[in-house]
Amino acid sequence: MTTDDTDIAAIRAVIAAQFESLSWSPGKPADWDAFRATFFPDTTFSPAARPARRQSVEQFIARLQQLEADGKLTHFHETMLGATIHVYGTVAVALAACEMLENETATTRDMSAFLFVKDDGTWRVAAQAWDLETEERPVPKNGM
Repeated sequence: MTTDDTDIAAIRAVIAAQFESLSWSPGKPADWDAFRATFFPDTTFSPAARPARRQSVEQFIARLQQLEADGKLTHFHETMLGATIHVYGTVAVALAACEMLENETATTRDMSAFLFVKDDGTWRVAAQAWDLETEERPVPKNGM
């Protein structure tokens, strides 16, 4: 396995861990510490809502926790469908498709764009933006 192959596998694992840690249901809370660990503290999030507005990791977590506390989002599960990753030294970019199941009834899919930086041997997300699938812009069947 080449260095790039090893790095690509490590980045794919970070993305999968992020999606998995963000899943919850009654009696099984999200793993917010594991979620935070995938990011640099000042990572910029740009959610799908427009106009685009920067969010911090903590603002994103607080919004989801509030939705859960209000009973609006009692179940949430994300599954990575596929990812395309390009590595150059200690920087990388990735596009990852994801499927989300909300409240065990509503399924949506999105595409996330990631900027990764390898620091002290660990790949972490420096920025992430995403957009939701639409009829005009479907996520490919295999996720990529």
